[in-house]
Amino acid sequence: MSSPGTEPNTLPTGPLIDRMGVEILEASLTRVVARMPVEGNTQPYGLLHGGASAVLAETLGSIGSALHAGIESRIAVGIELSCTHHRSARAGYVTGVATPLSLGRTLATWDIVITDDDDKRICTARLTCLLRDIPASQA
Repeated sequence: MSSPGTEPNTLPTGPLIDRMGVEILEASLTRVVARMPVEGNTQPYGLLHGGASAVLAETLGSIGSALHAGIESRIAVGIELSCTHHRSARAGYVTGVATPLSLGRTLATWDIVITDDDDKRICTARLTCLLRDIPASQA
């Protein structure tokens, strides 16, 4: 296992996270928090795109899984994501909070709740990640 917390700006991300404006606010073995702007992540009707919520949810659960697995020696790969969209958002930010449901040696499952600026639930998601050793060719 890695350390109990990691500075959010030192976590590995990627171009999708940057493009969507996801901002990691907190990352530990027990909780990962991030926010994402609604603007730029909408469907043609001006509502937050459900896929954007899924990206935020998978990002949070994957970061938590990577922290649990040990970022330096193992990788976390999402193998199942389920999202229920409860309401829409048209402006401001949505904030996601991920908490672990099960942290094992080969699987990690996270519960992710996404809320709007008024703390109303937008989406509930569950992510399961497979935890693997980093292949020698990538180490």
